[in-house]
Amino acid sequence: MATKKKSTKPTNRTFFQKLKTFIWKATLWFFGVSIFLVIFFKWVPVPFTPLMITRAIEQKLDGKEMTCSHDWVALEDISPNLQKAVIASEDGNFLKHNGFDFKAMQKAFKNNNRGKKLKGGSTISQQTAKNVFLWQGRSYLRKGLEAYFTFLIELVWGKERIMEVYLNSIEMGNGVYGAEAAAEHWYRIKAKDLTKSQAAGIAAILPNPRKYKATNSTSYIERRKGKIVRVMNHIGKIKY
Repeated sequence: MATKKKSTKPTNRTFFQKLKTFIWKATLWFFGVSIFLVIFFKWVPVPFTPLMITRAIEQKLDGKEMTCSHDWVALEDISPNLQKAVIASEDGNFLKHNGFDFKAMQKAFKNNNRGKKLKGGSTISQQTAKNVFLWQGRSYLRKGLEAYFTFLIELVWGKERIMEVYLNSIEMGNGVYGAEAAAEHWYRIKAKDLTKSQAAGIAAILPNPRKYKATNSTSYIERRKGKIVRVMNHIGKIKY
């Protein structure tokens, strides 16, 4: 008596059904957790960022002492000079755009295509989203997630909170994160006491804070400082 061959169709259907269910649940979990974190950090200080962890691991692997200077302070305890300085140096349209400055992105794209030194067109909002929620590096996946988190923080946080998180989270020196730690590291003062020139010094090194110095700077950084101060003079009172 011939034995009937077992059909694989039900098995295949079961596999794809399970895969579909897994992807659906994973997607729901991602959106749920991401939205929860954005709402949570609207009110709670960000204790650490993925970059801080990455830098600590790099230091350990290089046999160096792990250093991480980071002191969270409220925005009112950060000098308006530093707020103006980062707007002048990093994102001139910060108070006008909704998270994305498409003109700056287009300009950066054109400069990069001309073979000039690679420049990004990321806004302060985009940098904040990347620093708080994502990893470093260049990939379409990360850029897509960056756009998603940028949209969320613009919607939930607003400009004032974005600036507060940005100035408390970004790298401002080797193992130095945030305005308070940077003011102490570079000038031995509080962030609220930063002068216009000192604030410009910190903002000037942001493209590569582990390479450049805010004090005893190179001629390149000194030129950047001067340019930042000139732009700051045209920025009135910041209204979030």
